[in-house]
Amino acid sequence: MTAISNEKIPNNVDLSSNKKLQRALEEWQPNFIDWWMEMGPEGYQQDQIYLRTAVSVDTDGWAKFDYVKMPEYRWGIFLTPVQKERVIHFGDNIGGQIWNEVPGDVRKELRRLIVTQADTEPASVEQQRLLGKTAPSLYDLRNLFQVNVEEGRHLWAMVYLLMQYFGKDGREEAQDLLVRRSGHADSPRILQAFNKPIDDWLAFFCFTTFTDRDGKYQLGALAESAFDPLARSTRFMLTEEAHHMFVGETGVARVIERTIQLMKEAPEGDPTKRGGIPLDLVQRYVNEWYSASLDLFGSEDSSNSATYFASGLKGRWDEGNDSKWPDHKALSGDYVMELPKGDGSVERHGIPLRRAMNLVLRDSYVEDCNRVIERWNRVLERAGLSERMSLPSERFNRHMGLYSGMPFDPQGRLLSGEEFARRRGEFLPSPQDYAYVQSLMVPCYAPGEFASWIAPPRKGINNLPQEFEYVKFASNGERRA
Repeated sequence: MTAISNEKIPNNVDLSSNKKLQRALEEWQPNFIDWWMEMGPEGYQQDQIYLRTAVSVDTDGWAKFDYVKMPEYRWGIFLTPVQKERVIHFGDNIGGQIWNEVPGDVRKELRRLIVTQADTEPASVEQQRLLGKTAPSLYDLRNLFQVNVEEGRHLWAMVYLLMQYFGKDGREEAQDLLVRRSGHADSPRILQAFNKPIDDWLAFFCFTTFTDRDGKYQLGALAESAFDPLARSTRFMLTEEAHHMFVGETGVARVIERTIQLMKEAPEGDPTKRGGIPLDLVQRYVNEWYSASLDLFGSEDSSNSATYFASGLKGRWDEGNDSKWPDHKALSGDYVMELPKGDGSVERHGIPLRRAMNLVLRDSYVEDCNRVIERWNRVLERAGLSERMSLPSERFNRHMGLYSGMPFDPQGRLLSGEEFARRRGEFLPSPQDYAYVQSLMVPCYAPGEFASWIAPPRKGINNLPQEFEYVKFASNGERRA
């Protein structure tokens, strides 16, 4: 077992042997806690939460479940073990030795990648900080907090890389990560999806389904990196990211299941008569968060993506799979895509494969999201309903890339600006939709009970019953306002 040391900053990188780095991180630690107390889950810092915590990085022993107060969570620095035979397996330096230090010619690009990834971690905590006040169950409340503390640990992983390998610049970047704020007018987070408000649990479930799934693919691409400390950091982060997507996907599925039940019970099949969320409203939330998450992949034709691939900084999803990617240099061939024309039609155009690496990664993401939709649709099919969920066109509601700002509908048809504005409420949540969903967000904190708009999960956490007390409130079991 690759154990985690029990130091002030838990780690498996022999931190105590690097006193300069240890001092820098120990100076950063209280600033992180200050940020957590200010911008982390509001009102729950003294409660005992049933959380999993890393005790090793081995597949069968990397997590321990127990009650812990969130400010006392064992945040730290955990890298997967070194792969002794690993070499650079894509780009211009294929077959060469992996790097344990930062080459000078890619220093700027590598720092940019790490900072951008790092910035998403505290951003999501900030977006979700008030959700605990409206949790539909103790099970869901605990899952929210598990996601939050792991995003905090992912921040630690990136800060370690910045401080260890980028000197003064890295230390300054680490401080800036605690200064920016999600949605702040003057100092927002770097990526727009992480400045969007998350004011209700349906938004949270869609975020963890689609936006955390983007995180899976970004981390997977970085896990291929020739810079081995980054690859080893992100590989461990992926083990935790899987739970975040589970929370989202099963959360939406449970909303759909409950809506189906209420449709069968309610007059005229209207779930709103019983406090449920209509399927078409769920679809509008899916449209919003999926399209926002597509923007996170960046421009379709990107010189930066070509540089990252050529340099060995960032590969494709599952880059090491020779049957999937027989050419790990990607010097030949084009990616053929559709370019929009002013009349609403498209024309096919090829761009060099390396410049299309954002698209290649996005394709893997889209394929995964389609599998999620298929699983949700099986819930509807088993219930005998004809309704189906779907992903909107990749042209819809885009704020990045070729289709940015163009009024395409969810089927990919170009509308006039006036028609899109008039029909916007058909495609995306309206103020009335948000108000209705938020009206349902009444907390349900009794063990084993669930809010009226969501079905219970199939099973509890760590094989425990649904009735387990996943959160023990400090104030004699009564939730503070």
